[in-house]
Amino acid sequence: MRKSILFFFLISISFCFSQEDAWVYFSNKPDAVYYLSNPLEMLSQRALDRRSAQSIALDNLDVPIHQPYVTQVASNNGVTVLAQSKWLNAVHVRGSQQAIQFLDTISFVTQIQFANAELNTNAFGRFQQIASVEKNLETQVTYQYGNSANQVTMMNGHLLHQNDFTGTGKIIAVMDNGFTGVNTTAPFQRLFDNNLLLGGYNFVLRNDAIYSGGSHGTLVLSTMGAFVENQLIGSAPDSQYYLFVTESNTYENPLEESIWVEAAELADSLGVDIINTSLGYSTFDNPAYNYNYDAMNGTTTFIARGAAIAFTRGMICVTSAGNSGNSAWQYITTPGDALNTLTVGAVNSEGNYASFSSIGPSADNRIKPDVVAQGVGAIVASSTGTIGGANGTSFSSPITAGLVACLWQSLPNLTNAEILQLIRESASIYTTPTAQLGYGIPNFYAAYQNGLLLSTETISSNVFTIYPNPFENEITIAFSNEFESGNFILYNATGRVVQQQTIQANQILSLSQLQSGLYFYSFQTPSEHRKGKLIKK
Repeated sequence: MRKSILFFFLISISFCFSQEDAWVYFSNKPDAVYYLSNPLEMLSQRALDRRSAQSIALDNLDVPIHQPYVTQVASNNGVTVLAQSKWLNAVHVRGSQQAIQFLDTISFVTQIQFANAELNTNAFGRFQQIASVEKNLETQVTYQYGNSANQVTMMNGHLLHQNDFTGTGKIIAVMDNGFTGVNTTAPFQRLFDNNLLLGGYNFVLRNDAIYSGGSHGTLVLSTMGAFVENQLIGSAPDSQYYLFVTESNTYENPLEESIWVEAAELADSLGVDIINTSLGYSTFDNPAYNYNYDAMNGTTTFIARGAAIAFTRGMICVTSAGNSGNSAWQYITTPGDALNTLTVGAVNSEGNYASFSSIGPSADNRIKPDVVAQGVGAIVASSTGTIGGANGTSFSSPITAGLVACLWQSLPNLTNAEILQLIRESASIYTTPTAQLGYGIPNFYAAYQNGLLLSTETISSNVFTIYPNPFENEITIAFSNEFESGNFILYNATGRVVQQQTIQANQILSLSQLQSGLYFYSFQTPSEHRKGKLIKK
């Protein structure tokens, strides 16, 4: 009898997963010349301006996927196209194994990648697999932050707010499972009153129903955009927001990662600056699709590769590390492993590691998480408008993302790469990172101060020369004969003065006492002033 029950169970499992998920990759984009000659046909002016400001050229990745290819794939019996990506030039399909494999006979199809790695017999291997979303979704201005003060002041975000850097002019896209109550409850009313909610899309249902589905997105958005004095002030109360539903509440499937990439591509085209993702993938309803730790290397999963491309378009992706610290898995989930994403772990109100926060490093040994923020007792607004506390890296990520917007507003001439580096280098344990805390708690005001040095650097090589850079133990400062001396000040990554003295022309300066890392300098004479950065090996 027991054998019969087991046999029946195995038959049932096999039947449930008889449909396979796969990515089908295309060879080219026949309309590339037209679109690259007519960029407003594929990107908004704001997106083009963001690229121009960061000297990012348009390329083939920006060109839309060739729709006749999609149509031809969809016309095959037994195959359904569920999502598509121009960045990866691929479609996500579902169907029988045989029907999907038949697509390989189409001339413009270059590769088929099954979500079930055991079905891939070619060298492409698990080049792009998917992982599972956190279905355990844990749940000059002076603001009256109330109980939410600590989650902002911990990172000196209030000092940015006091300098009137509250996210104005920056757009944040929120990828989540739904935003119920955002359109009806008081904590979000200010967003509507000030036209800060720009719209969105439900990629799961393929409609505009963004204020339905789950409420996790509501909690996440509240940490950035809610405004209830003396109770909850979001970390970027004056940023603008797009709301994208990319996470299903009814299934856990690699399709959700493909949907995320679609949403990121739309965000790019709309001119979004920052993407917050409080989701992470490592397991699925079909266990054959599950990831192992080796896949958390930044280049394997479909979503991680999409996030990496988002960075090359000039955006910053801020991502939850995951809530697996207490589980057998322990590690970050994707897209927290993505290259050049800012992955955020959790600490408590006192800055101590939260035991549930997923740890690093990435499988290819990069520092992950990058930084940490309050994720224990984070103050949030629910779908009913209630203000309360919640736990999870789901909240440490958007709290940080909001301050990224404020910092970038304060330093509008810097690139996404420069903003990311300033944040990492401002963190509390930048020179001694750990698997639990990464580089530690960022100091956004110190990042701002250091960014001012970086953004106002004056290049006048005919007057000053500082070499070598990077240096080991000594630097030489050479300047012209029109003045005899100058005042040299050196700051560390947190903005603290570590050396200050008057120097003469061609003087050799010993800096052997300093630890390796990034430093900023100011050198001033009666008629010249130069600021810049130095790197000690």
